[in-house]
Amino acid sequence: MIFSREEILVKAVALKAKGKKVGFTSGSFDLVHSGHIAYLDEAKKKCDFLIVGVNSDSSIKKYKSEFRPIRKESDRLFLLANLKCVDAAFIFSETNNQTNIELIKPDFYFKAGDYKVSDLSSAPIVEEYGGKVEILKFKAGYSSTNIINRAVVSVLGDLYKHGPDKVKEKRPALFLDRDGTLIESVSYLHEPKKVKIIPGVIETLKKFQTAGYRLIIVTNQQGIGLGYITKEQFFDVNLEMLKSFGKAGIKIDKIYYCPHSVSEDCECRKPNTYFADLAKKELNIDLENSIMVGDSEVDIQFAKKASIKAVFFTSKESSTDLQTDSIIKSFSELDGFL
Repeated sequence: MIFSREEILVKAVALKAKGKKVGFTSGSFDLVHSGHIAYLDEAKKKCDFLIVGVNSDSSIKKYKSEFRPIRKESDRLFLLANLKCVDAAFIFSETNNQTNIELIKPDFYFKAGDYKVSDLSSAPIVEEYGGKVEILKFKAGYSSTNIINRAVVSVLGDLYKHGPDKVKEKRPALFLDRDGTLIESVSYLHEPKKVKIIPGVIETLKKFQTAGYRLIIVTNQQGIGLGYITKEQFFDVNLEMLKSFGKAGIKIDKIYYCPHSVSEDCECRKPNTYFADLAKKELNIDLENSIMVGDSEVDIQFAKKASIKAVFFTSKESSTDLQTDSIIKSFSELDGFL
């Protein structure tokens, strides 16, 4: 059932007076999934009356993102309140549970995840009045954030398709390496939070897009083949990068990636021109007037083999002996090609 917090307080006092054990947990519950149900079921088994606090829309924006929640608070509250394992649900606007716990004083405060009681700031409050903190294991592989990311990746899936496209207007492309060119290089990057767009990239990509260039990323990702990262982690990192581009109105036309290790001797790994040829076929790319920007020798070799202008991007002060059309130390220097 749905209550206000004040009504919950009255209800909890009455239940305790009858010797009933009251349990409390909370969360955003943006996209309710089996992980949520499993831990709420477990919590209900440990108490007589389970209360669930649901974060308000405003509180979620404060501690998660301005783009969350996906579902408004009234929808989330209705869904939680109608679960068989939940006896009562209410909305609260704080970003932590201190006020909830001080008012309700549940016999059990349930927290889902890999926490230690000592990690929880509310634990001392619970213990002070004689309550108990229970850490419940959350079902691995489930979270609202992961579901949202997978959904976005699915929507953007055409970026990774190698199937035939409808006929497009013939245009040149700006081919781009990813790590060390668009984003700061991190060995076997798999954590989206470590994605950092290199200064000048967004402004320059926007100019080339406006000038009619297609924007195509071509990247070697042997970490997948070696088992250091998964394809899903690679997609998650790309998604974080694409969010930044999307905010600036930048559309990446395609992301081509080679998941093989060097030892696999595949046809798609740069400096082989497999992806340049594929882009020409799929996106009707004018290779002769296209440009490849990268920070390694294989990027330059790829460009030369595909008869694309080669631009070497380096943050180092030293010169290079690479046979390249141009060396740039900031993305803004690419303006000379427009």
